[in-house]
Amino acid sequence: MINPTSRNFFYKITGVALVLSSLVIPAVKAQQMQMFPLADVRLSDSPFLSAEQTDLAYILKLDPDRLLHPFLREAGLKPKAASYGNWENSGLDGHTAGHYLTALAQMYAVNGNAECKRRLNYMVGELARCQTQNGNGYVGGVPDGNRMWALVKTGDFTEFNRKWVPWYNLHKLFAGLRDCYLLTGNQQAKVVFIKLTDWADGELSGLSTEQVQHMLDAEHGGMNEVIADAAAITGNPKYLALARKFSHLAILQPLEQHKDKLSGLHANTQIPKIIGFERIAELDKDTAYFSAAKFFWHTVVRNRSISIGGNSVREHFNPVDNFSPMLESAEGPETCNSNNMLKLSKMLFLDDKQRSEYMAFYERLLYNHILSSQHPVKGGFVYFTPIHPDHYRVYSTADQDFWCCVGTGMENHGKYGELIYTHKKNDLYVNLFIPSTLQWKDRGMVVTQQTKLPETEKSQIILKLKRPQQFSIYIRKPDWVTAGEFALSVNGKNEKTIDMANGYARINRLWLSGDRIAISLPMKNYTEYLPDHSEWVSFLHGPLVMAAPTDTNKLVGLMADGSRWGHIAGGPMSALAQSPLLATNKRDLSPYMKAIDKGNAYSISQLIAQPEFKQLKLIPFYKVHDTRYMMYWPVASADGVAQKQVGLQALDDHYFKLASRTADDVSPGEQQPENDHGMIEEQSKTGYFRNLHWRSATGYFSYKMRMRPDVKTLGITYYAKEAGYEFDIFIDDVKIAYVTAKARNNDEFVTEEYAIPDAAKKSDKVVVKFVASAGNKTAAIYDVRLLR
Repeated sequence: MINPTSRNFFYKITGVALVLSSLVIPAVKAQQMQMFPLADVRLSDSPFLSAEQTDLAYILKLDPDRLLHPFLREAGLKPKAASYGNWENSGLDGHTAGHYLTALAQMYAVNGNAECKRRLNYMVGELARCQTQNGNGYVGGVPDGNRMWALVKTGDFTEFNRKWVPWYNLHKLFAGLRDCYLLTGNQQAKVVFIKLTDWADGELSGLSTEQVQHMLDAEHGGMNEVIADAAAITGNPKYLALARKFSHLAILQPLEQHKDKLSGLHANTQIPKIIGFERIAELDKDTAYFSAAKFFWHTVVRNRSISIGGNSVREHFNPVDNFSPMLESAEGPETCNSNNMLKLSKMLFLDDKQRSEYMAFYERLLYNHILSSQHPVKGGFVYFTPIHPDHYRVYSTADQDFWCCVGTGMENHGKYGELIYTHKKNDLYVNLFIPSTLQWKDRGMVVTQQTKLPETEKSQIILKLKRPQQFSIYIRKPDWVTAGEFALSVNGKNEKTIDMANGYARINRLWLSGDRIAISLPMKNYTEYLPDHSEWVSFLHGPLVMAAPTDTNKLVGLMADGSRWGHIAGGPMSALAQSPLLATNKRDLSPYMKAIDKGNAYSISQLIAQPEFKQLKLIPFYKVHDTRYMMYWPVASADGVAQKQVGLQALDDHYFKLASRTADDVSPGEQQPENDHGMIEEQSKTGYFRNLHWRSATGYFSYKMRMRPDVKTLGITYYAKEAGYEFDIFIDDVKIAYVTAKARNNDEFVTEEYAIPDAAKKSDKVVVKFVASAGNKTAAIYDVRLLR
């Protein structure tokens, strides 16, 4: 169990870099890699500092009283301001406040912003007031939460199953309160956090293992992680037992056996669970939990992540051998996934000896998906990053959009300094080449890194010491450095023999104040194909993924307006067969990258088959904004362009067959589309078959869908060979079809269309409902569309 005298409780809390002089820090094992306090690293002029400042401006546009509205309402107290809209008043009420607390705490830590601290203290005080009013330790914004949680405690999950992921919602508050305490020393936040943890312990105390595991089928964030942090903070082993209770065995057990059963699962439901597995492993040295976390990381990074480091399509893990769904969709990798993969990568970097691979992936995510996910001027955050050729991203608008990726977005850009430097005993590790200054107070040392990477290919470390000190400095040698050209010099003298270990160059000497280390980092050009090895290629320069802006036509909803589906780029999607196409017989296309202009711009005109696209140029993806773009390019052999275009046309026919007619659609069995469409169900179940999700019922299920006057039919997709079903289809309680199984021999999916009565077209929203006949069931339904 936990030994509070020897474990590094405060120093390495998941997702948080900390250590405050006002807090008592338990002893840390000398051989353990450690982070520096987030407050001790200051960024210098760079894209990262600009992103931090842009994020701060966005955060300060939000009104704490509006974020607090759900908590006061649920506690029976009078709110001081109207609730925000969007996800904040449609079922996930209160989730943003937890993210906001973390973002405020980080911003105060990194730049001492007094307004952030004032808002943080105020919000914690109001949450404490709500907790006192509730009287049982609970505080939350879940609509009608007190009634629902009272039922859950008795084992009745009827209301719980109808809510929008209640534990996920609460996890954000748990994490925000924890971070307020750890990053700013707010003692009241600690009190509220521990009382809330005790309440959660009471909620689960009377439930069986089977009941708890059933409850964990619903997305619940990293509840096991934050509860484990309560164990770390208090030293009380009961919280570690509760963290284990919150660990989802259906996910843990296959990973412990090193089995990848992830295809079809909602990606960001799983990643926080794995963070919790790793956190538990850190605290009690559970090798099985550690092995599961490590295997998950490796399979996601190596088999499921694209060049920017992101993963998932429509929020789900696609099959490792088929990335075509990601190419066809407007809903590419989700930013929340990358936020959590950063956390997991950081934890494994600190806990595992094979550090360079974790840091390489962390860096790739940081420079490409994370840095690119915020508008550099307006500060909006990106939900989905499509890789569909010639598509674009959408940015949130403050006061209107409150998606999950807005919450994690506020956090992402306030912690760029957390892993630039780490230390192990007295030795310093330089992991990232980001201009910054480290105050190593315990050593009486200031470390300054001067670099304009990636605009230049070098960095310089300058030491300022109160006294001479003998220790080692480890400098990471990135894989993206040109072979044989990584070089170090100290005070102008080249280090001819570099001691390398686990991807780091070691320099051990007696260091004096004023010593300088020059690091030469010539960046190579290279390419990466999709993980399924299909002929789609992405170009890279050093740590940067390169993309080509195409045009700015029809960027519908570029800045989101608070509408329910506003986080998805709704403008027309370009046909794959008409996208820029590369023609070559070579596999390695990096020699065709020809430098042009300044600022890491390249031409690949020799490769582009169509004359009208030869002017396109590659620039760092993090600089691509307010435009359509090419990140992944289809590749054909030099004499196979026509054949390749035929193949792309086949993909277009498959994807666009109904897309051009679609007014609205739902993917049954997929979490977010069903939430977006207000699903109500009774006695239904979901499954996954041939890379598609489905839902069926012996009772019923329904969706709220957007109607347009020109809609003619309701399109329903079935698996042709399924038989033995009998059900009715209703639109706004009017039966439009009675459906029974038809004898079909074709082994494929078929879409049947049903006429929609004119009366239903007079509303802008309708309820589409599937009801099983008595003693029967509905078909497994794979797609639901309102068709023009």
